[in-house]
Amino acid sequence: MSNTASLRPQPVASEHIPLKARNVAFDWADTPLHWIPGDPASTHTINVLHLLLPAGERWFVHVYKQVLPHIHDPRLRADVIGFIGQEAMHSQAHDDVLPHLRALGLDPEPYTAQVDWFFEKLLGDRTLPPGRARRWWLLERVATIAAIEHYTAFLGDWVLNAEALDARGADPTMLDLLRWHGAEEVEHRSVAFDLFVHLDGSYRRRVRTWATAFTALVFLWQRGIRFFMANDPSLLDGRAGFRDFLRGGRQGVLPTAGAMVRSVPQYLSRTYHPSQHGSTEQAVAYLHRSPAAVAAEATSPGGA
Repeated sequence: MSNTASLRPQPVASEHIPLKARNVAFDWADTPLHWIPGDPASTHTINVLHLLLPAGERWFVHVYKQVLPHIHDPRLRADVIGFIGQEAMHSQAHDDVLPHLRALGLDPEPYTAQVDWFFEKLLGDRTLPPGRARRWWLLERVATIAAIEHYTAFLGDWVLNAEALDARGADPTMLDLLRWHGAEEVEHRSVAFDLFVHLDGSYRRRVRTWATAFTALVFLWQRGIRFFMANDPSLLDGRAGFRDFLRGGRQGVLPTAGAMVRSVPQYLSRTYHPSQHGSTEQAVAYLHRSPAAVAAEATSPGGA
């Protein structure tokens, strides 16, 4: 393990919790295309999640299944198995939104095909000889997942606290999907980073893969927003720019640019640990009242 890893503070012990997948289901019949009323730009900025996450989280699961034989810490191995279960459920839940979007006249397939290519081909398995080259590529992908998870936890913490969405009358089913998912991202926010440190922890690799992940996320996200706005059948001249994003942040229906900028030095700090940011207690409290999570618990073996 690198000296960098030894310099970082110990994880906040009270923020660790055993992980389990929740077999949630959502009924989209009454959810409108613009589920933030009167704000298609902010709606579609968040809708990009439905296009990015299924492929991305399937890729997380694929990579982590390859990593499992290399994990020598029993608790971390249990955490990774719980993480895999949760990420697989996240992918399915967001995938299930896509038929509803098609029914509303917005076919996401041209964009999802590009996202699939990014994760399955560009970041997919490569024919490499056993040994150093194969391990290098595995560690690069593990570090990339840790960087992406920093931002999924950031978004999860944001949506759990985004009271402006309620005040604006956002669709309750969509809010429950986003907050259930966000709560689980906060719940398991340390797993990807702990796994990276367990296998490698190189600060150079952390910085390099953060830059790659951040650049890719920004590129794919803005491309997704443009795709949604251009193909929204209810908009005559669908466009969205950075000013729309800034407006959404000021109104509280999107994260603020300032908060996103401040998240960068957090991850790049040599003393960073995900448990320092966000609240497991808040995440679990939401999961105990989420309509979808409560229904899943009631129908699970041993549930109410």
